[in-house]
Amino acid sequence: MPVSADFKERIFPHIRKISNHYQTPFHLYDEQGILDTGKRLKEAFKGVEVFREYYAVKALPNPSILKVMQKMDFGFDCSSIAELDLSRQIGATGDDIMFTSNNTGPEEFDAAAADGGCILNLDDISLIGKVPEMPETICFRYNPGERRAGNDIIGTPVESKYGVSHEQITDAYRQAMERGAKKFGLHTMLASNELNYSYMVQTAQMLLGLVEDISKELNISFEFINIGGGLGIPYRPEQDELDLESMGAEISQLFVDFKKKNGYMPGLFMESGRYITGPHGVLVTTVINHKKIYRDYVGVDACMSALMRPGMYDAYHHIDVLDKDNTETRVVDVAGSLCENNDKFAVQRELPICDEGDLIIIHDTGAHGHAMGFNYNGKVRPKELLFTDAGKVKMIRREETLEDLFATLNFDQDNLKIFGSL
Repeated sequence: MPVSADFKERIFPHIRKISNHYQTPFHLYDEQGILDTGKRLKEAFKGVEVFREYYAVKALPNPSILKVMQKMDFGFDCSSIAELDLSRQIGATGDDIMFTSNNTGPEEFDAAAADGGCILNLDDISLIGKVPEMPETICFRYNPGERRAGNDIIGTPVESKYGVSHEQITDAYRQAMERGAKKFGLHTMLASNELNYSYMVQTAQMLLGLVEDISKELNISFEFINIGGGLGIPYRPEQDELDLESMGAEISQLFVDFKKKNGYMPGLFMESGRYITGPHGVLVTTVINHKKIYRDYVGVDACMSALMRPGMYDAYHHIDVLDKDNTETRVVDVAGSLCENNDKFAVQRELPICDEGDLIIIHDTGAHGHAMGFNYNGKVRPKELLFTDAGKVKMIRREETLEDLFATLNFDQDNLKIFGSL
């Protein structure tokens, strides 16, 4: 179900006080919930000799959240210079970071190699020759093509821009060895928000089988496989949650069987984002208007610039109206103020009848919420707050201002003469 019962018990009683102090809208994250989920993930894979989660920084790129990940000895999955920089700002270095390149340019390769380096996960066989200096450890992102089906969100592997093809994968390692690589990993990412745990078991089985094939041909062993992220969360109340324990047990057994057959056990890496923080965040916003035309509209002081998933993906996010759990309901659209008709957090949703000033709590915004924000119409993104495991609330990002938006208009003039006079 959307945000857990302990989240509601721990935080909902304080949301009015938090709102009075910080003013809406804001994203609010639950540190204890994040820690509990991380502990559960690690426990599920205790049967693997070396297991490590590399948190997908893109899901919630805030240093305070990344420090929570460090409490659990998680690494960081990065896919841009900014994400590398954020991770390094809090002390991550070397094997703490996995950089998965995509359409990678020279500046990104330089950033990946700087400040202690990282685990380089190459997305394309043609990039091998473009790496300035091949690191000792190299990983490749594998795209199985028609050998696997994707899911509705991420699409089919054949249509995906990501990864090294099945026909290229062995030669990719051969070329990397020729350039000096000595340690090897294998990665894939085939699903997004997947609630069927068997899909992830099949992914681990596929990679372990491919490791055997490549190892035999090239006479190498593998340090780790990385089955990617994509673990889903139940956004809708009627959805069942991912069976993490069954998934962990079945994948762990695959690793045990691999060791019996091959004499060693590679590490298991994952790069979950949504699963770790998604259910542990809410967007809190205030009702400011009502409108009745062909539908009933509830206008709030947040808009899709703070949470674009409903407008972009038609995604469902559960909604509570604070302190109105058992009151009369009405079917409404919950809308923001952007000049776009898809600026809606809910469409034809049955919700408690709410008054102006009521607080609406939009669930499961702890991943791909603030991170996917934008500034269309000159809208500024809201503040982020953390409810700490010590029971305090602290602001971990202030709201944007118009001065922030206009800052890039202040620069030294740089004019290029093409013809005529400047």
